[in-house]
Amino acid sequence: MNLAARFVQSASANTDKEAVFWGDESYKYSHFAKETAALAHHFLDEHALKPGTRVAIWLKNCPEFLSAVYGILRAGGVVVPINNFLKPSEVAYILQDAEADIVITDGELAEKLAEVKDTLPTLSIIPTTTFASLTQASEHSGAPSIPDRGEEDLAVIIYTSGTTGKPKGAMLSHGNLLHNVESCQHELEAIDMDRMTILLPMFHSFMLTVGVFLPILVGGSLVLIRSLHPPKNILMEIIKHQATILPAIPQLFRTLATTELPPLPLRLCISGAAPLPVEVLKQFTERVGIPLIEGYGLSEASPVVSLNPIRDVRKPGSIGRPVKNVEVSIQDDAGELLPNKEIGELCVRGGNVMQGYWNRPEESAATLVNGWLRTGDIGYQDDDGYFFITDRKKDMLLVNGINVYPREIEELLYQFDGIKEAAVVGKTHPKRGEQPVAFIAFDAGKESSVEEVKAFLKGRLADFKCPREIHISAALPRNATGKILKTELRDQLKAQA
Repeated sequence: MNLAARFVQSASANTDKEAVFWGDESYKYSHFAKETAALAHHFLDEHALKPGTRVAIWLKNCPEFLSAVYGILRAGGVVVPINNFLKPSEVAYILQDAEADIVITDGELAEKLAEVKDTLPTLSIIPTTTFASLTQASEHSGAPSIPDRGEEDLAVIIYTSGTTGKPKGAMLSHGNLLHNVESCQHELEAIDMDRMTILLPMFHSFMLTVGVFLPILVGGSLVLIRSLHPPKNILMEIIKHQATILPAIPQLFRTLATTELPPLPLRLCISGAAPLPVEVLKQFTERVGIPLIEGYGLSEASPVVSLNPIRDVRKPGSIGRPVKNVEVSIQDDAGELLPNKEIGELCVRGGNVMQGYWNRPEESAATLVNGWLRTGDIGYQDDDGYFFITDRKKDMLLVNGINVYPREIEELLYQFDGIKEAAVVGKTHPKRGEQPVAFIAFDAGKESSVEEVKAFLKGRLADFKCPREIHISAALPRNATGKILKTELRDQLKAQA
């Protein structure tokens, strides 16, 4: 079984059902069945696409994104989604690294690619504006054959966000992704009546699995938010199309927790892509009342690893328990399993774990060790089987020989009245090794002095953990999925040195 075959099954069983809501428009499963078949014919007939050929998608969120994904898979190709916020030179790097000579994009982004065309002499560009004519031209051809791709064959290469160094391509097989879809279906209790809200970028692994593959393969629908600004548009679309599940990032849930809301049709909210501050979860739970569950994942795991349960205890600050058929352990640097409550590196094992990094055998070997995916995240397991992230391994600070975890400091900063964003990084110190430095941003109309924030922390943190510097900004730098770019904050400190 492969993703293309599962799509054909679902599309055949739900022909007249709406698959995507897009503003005032909607598209049935039959539309995507025809459009993906046309794209597959085009790849096979015009590009002589071979099984395993990489085809990139550089698109903003739109219905054509779904057609592009399944059109590539129906032709036996490998999907390479690319962050639509990247600059042309960054896109060129990924295209070259993935050895992708075909890219599906829109007119505006295609113009940007012209800036780097000289570095991509063999690149073929397929604009989404041609989809309708391709569909019309291929109607006489019938449906393409289901590609002979097994669960072990490569389906998607997801490039990591590149918060440190050049992005790497995580190789995800059909089996990896189907395994994760099944796990998520079980944990989220997803059914064909569900309508998944899509406002996060579809190129991201979280949205690709939970927002695209999951609802389509269970016969559900996507409520694709056409405009995110102003935020009330999101609520209007959710109500208008009766969305039932909302995956989003902590910033949105923080906004919702501080806004007067009309009755919402949502049965479940999921926070992912970045840590959910405990204060935000508390405010949302008290004011909104819809279950908000925090999860954890990474591209290398297709990506969902753990979730707080819907029908059991949900622990604030926890990333929950491993999803169905996935194992999580805490290990030391030597790969030894650590007992409960001891801090070490989170490691993941299961059918969702990637095959490795594209064309990077050494980095693959360093990440996939003894059957485990070493995530680089630091945390512990409690006696009830719930896991907690304390920090990224590379973010951990060594202050006078003592481990300091920025996440602990950040959680306290979020408790300070008016702070909407907080990040802590290390600054090299000639005698102490490193010192914590905090970057914060306040809500509009709220402000406090650095001294007031330091005094707040001083009463709650050991002296060696207290930031020696606090920098106030209008906003902290983030990538497209909401993660604060600590590399940029470190660069700011270096520039000031």
